[in-house]
Parts: sequence; structure tokens; C-alpha cells
Amino acid sequence: MGAIKGVILSINPYARIVDITHDLPSQDIESAAFNLLSCYRDFPADTIHVAVVDPGVGSERRALAIECATQIFVGPDNGIFSWICEREKKYRAFSITAEKLFRQPVSATFHGRDIFVPVAAALSAGTQIDELGEPVKDIVRLAPLTPKTLDNRTIEARIIHIDRFGNCTTNLTLDHLREDMFDRGAKLTINQHEIIKFCRSFADANDAKPFCFFGSAGFLEIGVKNSSAQEILKAQCGLSIQFLTPLDS
Repeated sequence: MGAIKGVILSINPYARIVDITHDLPSQDIESAAFNLLSCYRDFPADTIHVAVVDPGVGSERRALAIECATQIFVGPDNGIFSWICEREKKYRAFSITAEKLFRQPVSATFHGRDIFVPVAAALSAGTQIDELGEPVKDIVRLAPLTPKTLDNRTIEARIIHIDRFGNCTTNLTLDHLREDMFDRGAKLTINQHEIIKFCRSFADANDAKPFCFFGSAGFLEIGVKNSSAQEILKAQCGLSIQFLTPLDS
């Protein structure tokens, strides 16, 4: 990280650098996508985000700059920004090919230092996004955030993130359910476990029993007070879950 910050400051010594996280599972693009999705709206307009979880570094995968939600996102075209684009719907994407902005020589294994960060620093110093390369319409996308409606009562969702405490984040939001549904018979089924309890906080929960709650990012999560929902439910990212709404919903 020292090299990356040094490159930024050598191009724009007035840049303000904020670290979102470095605590991600290795090569986990979805984890990076979720962490960025959960916090980008907390940053001011014109913020430039650099996200580098890049298993394809050195390959033919594109480098992207995306203008979305009054901010700019710079990184590999591997789906890392696709959930933000899906949520916001309106965006402009450009393939980064302006080699004059790259740090030379470009390493085959460190595009964060040699491509993404120099481009982001140049943008912060006044370079326009459409100067970086040609427009792109077909960005790589992760599996959609939107759950599938199976029938008038059943929604098929999935686990999209698991934090270090073992809390499991689903792709269900207030668009799909309300808190009071659990009091009227709604249930979540995961690995043959039925979860029928909703709590507003961990303080309201009972020990050792999985419950649902809305996390700070706005997604329905599954937790266990003083324990790990991931371990108890044997959950993993991508695992399919079903939400059954009450009869009177």
C-alpha cells in the first residue's frame, strides 16, 4: 500500500486518501463488490474509488473507469463494480487505454500501482474520464443482486457476503419483505434450517438461535448472538436460500 499511496501523491500531492478496507479474502471479487456497495453512498460527490481485487491481472481483461452516482470507480473489468451499476442503473463506463497516464514500466502483476492508481490520481488532478479510452457498454457482471420470485409466496435468494463474525448477508432488502412479516409466519430456509425470528439488534436476540435482522447496508442478514451463523448453518457465499412470505402478505 505504501507504493500505491506514493504514486498517488507523486501525481497529486493534494489528494486525500481514505482506505475502505484491506481485510478481504484473497481474490474474492464478490466480497470486494459488497464492501464497496455498502459504503460508496457515504462518500461525497466526485470521490474517486480505486478497487483492486484482480485475479486476472496480466491477462487480457480490461481496465475500467466508471462514472456512476456522481462518483468515479477505477479498477479491473471483472464485475467488481457491477452491483453498484445494477443498483444505480445509470452509468458511463470507459476502457482505460491511455498509456501516457500509466506508470512505466507497467508490471504484469501490479496494475494497482502502475495503471489504476495513476489513472485515478490523474482524474483527481483534472483529467476527464472520456480522455481515458473508448466507451464500454458490456461490462462484466456478477450474478444479479435481485432475488428470484418463484411464486406468489416464495422468493429464492442467496448469501452474498459473510463477515468475520460469521453474519450472513442475503440479497433480500426492504423491497422484498418487511420486519412484521416474521410475526405473521414468514420464514427463511437455509440448509434445511428454518429461521422464523426477526430482531432489530443483537441485544434483542437469544443465544445460539439464528435470527434475521437488517444490517447497516440495508440487506437482510442472518446472525447468532455470541456465535457464528456461518458455522451453525454451514453457510457459504452463493448458497441458495428461500424466503416464504406469510399467507396474508
